[in-house]
Amino acid sequence: MKLDVIKNARLYITISTAVIVAGLIAMVISFQQLGSPLRLGIDFTGGSSVTLGLACNADGCGKPIDVAIVRQSVESKGFANSVIQLVEGKDLKGVSVRTARLSTDDRAKLKATMTEALKQYGEVDPKKSQIDEVGPSIGQQALKNGLLAIALSFSGIGIYLAFRFQLDYATFAIIALFHDILVTVGVFALLGLTMGVEIDSLFIVSMLTICGFSVNDTVVIYDRIRENVKLDTSATSFNNLVNASVNQTLGRSINTSLTSTLPLIAIFLFGGATLRFFSLALIVGFLSGAYSSIFNASILLAWWRSRSSNYSENTPTIKAN
Repeated sequence: MKLDVIKNARLYITISTAVIVAGLIAMVISFQQLGSPLRLGIDFTGGSSVTLGLACNADGCGKPIDVAIVRQSVESKGFANSVIQLVEGKDLKGVSVRTARLSTDDRAKLKATMTEALKQYGEVDPKKSQIDEVGPSIGQQALKNGLLAIALSFSGIGIYLAFRFQLDYATFAIIALFHDILVTVGVFALLGLTMGVEIDSLFIVSMLTICGFSVNDTVVIYDRIRENVKLDTSATSFNNLVNASVNQTLGRSINTSLTSTLPLIAIFLFGGATLRFFSLALIVGFLSGAYSSIFNASILLAWWRSRSSNYSENTPTIKAN
């Protein structure tokens, strides 16, 4: 049985619209409660950073540090939603903990907690340890740079597609990209309200990755539509050509999405707290990207072309279904 995207076009567009509207409502509520559409992490709001390095000897720096143990100790003392990372380099091994802005007493408490957790791995070297404060202005600049990077990626993709195909192809591909970004952001706005999930700099990275993955699927489908339009010598309607093109590339789109998503599910389940929500953002974005490429991008192009009396690809007059 072949998929008829044009026949059920209103259903597919309605599903996307409903999901986006739900996300926008969550973002509005989040803005009213938190002052931003998403719950921002310390990468963007600023905070305190405590880094402790272990003393090394001729035999090395001891056994590998288990971040899970350090995390458990830190969170048990009330330092929830902290970003905990291993710090490794030449003659350096330790742990860095970033958390909300702390008072002097709380910083000392955190340092003592980390020192206790690291005892089994070695002695803390004061020369390799430091406490820093990250101001909100630095975090805001990081957020602005991330949003600028996303805007530039959208512009670059739009320009490329306009030259590769035509302006209407590029326009609907960008709309599909907006769909994927809005769906992912909406999901995280909802998670921020219900589960206290914060976004960090990795979330910006995931958005850029989603843009590249999503447009790749759209380009494959659009390329097949363009080829079928050139090869068609009969009076086949543009809608039927779109349906045929989607079905010809459907297996490829599904296989690509599955092979990309399955490793991300494994990372989400077993990859640790640092990568959990990064992988979740990619999972949501990749699935949304496959949906928008198969349905939204092709449907919008078909609707647009079906309402035009002619189009510049040496094709017959379009007959709308």
